[in-house]
Amino acid sequence: MGTRAAISRIYRGEISADIVGRPKIWYTISGLLLALSIAGLLVQGLNFGVEFKGGSVFTFKAPSASIEQVRGAVADGGAHQVIVQKAGGDWRATTESLSSDQVTEVKTSVSKELTVPAEKVSTQVVGASWGGEIQKKAWQALLVFMVLIIAYLSVAFEWRMAVAAVVALVHDLVITAGIYAWSGFEVTPATLLGFLTILGYSLYDAVVVFDMIKEVTKPLGPTSRTTYSEAANQALSSTLVRSLNTSLVAILPVGAILFIGTTLFGAGTLKDLSLALFVGMIVGTYSSICVATPLLVQFKEREPKYKQIRQNIARREQSPKRTSKAKVRAGAGASSSSTGENGPSDGDDGDGDGDGEQQATPEIRSTVTVRKVVQSGSRQQPKRGSRQQRRGGK
Repeated sequence: MGTRAAISRIYRGEISADIVGRPKIWYTISGLLLALSIAGLLVQGLNFGVEFKGGSVFTFKAPSASIEQVRGAVADGGAHQVIVQKAGGDWRATTESLSSDQVTEVKTSVSKELTVPAEKVSTQVVGASWGGEIQKKAWQALLVFMVLIIAYLSVAFEWRMAVAAVVALVHDLVITAGIYAWSGFEVTPATLLGFLTILGYSLYDAVVVFDMIKEVTKPLGPTSRTTYSEAANQALSSTLVRSLNTSLVAILPVGAILFIGTTLFGAGTLKDLSLALFVGMIVGTYSSICVATPLLVQFKEREPKYKQIRQNIARREQSPKRTSKAKVRAGAGASSSSTGENGPSDGDDGDGDGDGEQQATPEIRSTVTVRKVVQSGSRQQPKRGSRQQRRGGK
């Protein structure tokens, strides 16, 4: 019941983690991921497909052949850079750009060694100029996307939110590209589509969080008792579960395509797209929560308005009146604890009622005025008698 109650409170937003107040942790994690990704891009590099660098593609069916046999048959035809993939029931061998005579030799070698009819081997020659055109269009699409995002966020929210969102988008692109470099997956036009798609997912999470932050921080003024950081963290906590659920629902089918489709069903043509989506959705969810929001808060806390709110709260906390109240509470707590340890005072019957009167609190006892009453007139006391009478004599 304890675990269920905690999960229920998290879903209702009653339990909030201090995500905004710990930017160093998230920046350190992001820095390590970026460094690893950049190292992969510099050391390994991206494995661009034939659509980008040009080459020749041979497609044929050979159910009984292995990947080593297919690579050997294509290489025996005179090709040097052979990349073999299995797409469904077809083999797809990619080589460097070959002349028409070399293409004929490769088809003859495949037909001879793998017992595949020559007319069943389809060929496709892709020029490097066409690949360069694809790269140019991809960069143009990315630039247009970034400009539109900055313009939309600047109009709908403000430029600080736009900057934070763009930083998160670049963060997602670099990490996804680095994972592509380390994994050795081929970069194809489908990969570019995946990259553009993950930018949309990352932006969606950031817009949801920023919209809630804008709503929560709008009433803040000089007399507010909450800083911008605390209000932003509250807004983030209220949308955290929604963002995680949305991302999880989107990641599950993509993960099925990536891990199940490529291993069991040989969906090789989809693995490039699914890897970009799978990595980008995870990194995009993380960046919108742990990178974009803390960065936005740091920008906003530098504004004079929110600086003044923080100073006013600190001044009220350090005021003499607040300090004296804190001391009184501390003294009351100490006196009550000492009373509980030492037991009831004189005249108390042990149940806290005393002689039918309630005990005065320290504040009440401090206001009681003590007056000395002097008796006037003769004192009515018994006579003491003589010393002999007191000793028992007569």
